[in-house]
Amino acid sequence: MVFWGPPGSGKTTLAELVSNLTRCRFRRISAVQAGVKQIREEAESAILELSMRDRRTIIFIDEIHRFNKSQQDALLPFVEDGALILIGATTENPSFEINAALLSRVKVYHLEPLRIEDLVSVLSRAQTISSEPYRLDLDALSLLGESAGGDARTAINRLEAVMLHFRAAGRSLENFRVSKEETLAALKSLSIHSSIRYDKSGEEHYDVISAFIKSIRDSDPDGGLYYLARMLEGGEDPKFICRRLIVLASEDIGNADPRALQIAVAVKEAVHFIGMPEARINLAQAVTYLACAPKSNASYVGVERALAEVRRSGPLSVPKHLRNAVTGLMRKEGYGKGYQYAHDSKSGYISQAHLPDKISGQRFYEPKSIGYEGVFKERLDQRQPR
Repeated sequence: MVFWGPPGSGKTTLAELVSNLTRCRFRRISAVQAGVKQIREEAESAILELSMRDRRTIIFIDEIHRFNKSQQDALLPFVEDGALILIGATTENPSFEINAALLSRVKVYHLEPLRIEDLVSVLSRAQTISSEPYRLDLDALSLLGESAGGDARTAINRLEAVMLHFRAAGRSLENFRVSKEETLAALKSLSIHSSIRYDKSGEEHYDVISAFIKSIRDSDPDGGLYYLARMLEGGEDPKFICRRLIVLASEDIGNADPRALQIAVAVKEAVHFIGMPEARINLAQAVTYLACAPKSNASYVGVERALAEVRRSGPLSVPKHLRNAVTGLMRKEGYGKGYQYAHDSKSGYISQAHLPDKISGQRFYEPKSIGYEGVFKERLDQRQPR
C-alpha cells in the first residue's frame, strides 16, 4: 500500500501501527538514501526471516516518490511473490511519481491534512507526557492547531517552542495555565508564522493555479485574490502568475474586453520593472480587473475550430483571387484576378470569399453579445454572408 498525504498527516505512524497490529517485522528505509542494492538486501533478509521464524516483513519506504524508475522496478518481483510487504509514503501524487507497474500492485490511501480538532487532541496528549510544568488552555491549543497547516509534527514542535519560551522567560511557576493571548504573543516573539503548504513543483502548485484561474473565469475577484495570496506566500514565481494571466486574458475574456490583454501584459512589465513585494499590488489589480471583466471564449474556440478543420481537411488551395501575382506567369494563371480592395469601398468592407471552396461558408469565430464583443457580433451579422 501507499500512503499519500501532506507532511505530518500520520503516514509513518500508520505504517508502524500496521506493523504492530500484524506482528510483522518492520524495516524502514529512506528513498533519499537507499538504492537498488539495499532493496535486494532487505528482500533477501525478509525471505530468510520468513523461512526461519515464519514472520512476514514490512518494508516501509519513506518519500517513495524519490525512487527512480529502476529502483521502483527493483521492488516489483519481491512485491509480486510476497517476499515482503511494501508500505510507501509520499507527499506527491502517486499518479505522476510512481510507475504504472508498481502502482497497479498497491492500494493507495489518500490522507488529508489533519483537522484542527485532531491537532488539538494530539497537542493535549503531548502536554500530558511533557516534563514542562506549563499547560496551554483549549483556546491556546486551538491557536497552535490553526497555525500548523494540518501538520501534527509542526504543531508539536510549536508547542515545545512555546513551552521553552516560557521557561526561558522565567514565567512564574505559580501559574501554570497559558492563555491564547500569551501563546499568540510567544509565537510572535519567536517569529513563528502560520504554515503555508505549497509545493512549487508538486500537486499543490497545480491545484492552486487551477483554482486561481477558475475563480477569475467565474468572475470571483475574492477567490482570485485568495489564491494569488496563497501563491505569493508560498514563494511562487510571480512571472509564472503573469504568464497565466496573459493566457486567461485572451482565452476567457478575449474581445469582450480587449483591454484585459493590455492590462495583463502591462502587469508582466510592472512585475519585471518593480519586483516583489511591491509588485503584488500590480498583480492584485490585474486579478480584480480580469475577474470583473465580461467573459468570452469565442476567440479561443474559434482558433480551436480552425485548427481542427486544418487537421481534418489538410492544406486546401488558397482561392486564386487572394494570391499575389508577383510574376507574369502567375498573372497568366489567374493569380489575384477578381480581388477587390476593401479600402476602395466607402464602407471599408468588401463581400468576397476568403476560405477555400471546399469549406466555403464555415464559421469559426462566433462572437457573443457580451461586452465589446457584442459590437463585433452586430457588425458581422450585418455583413452576411461571411
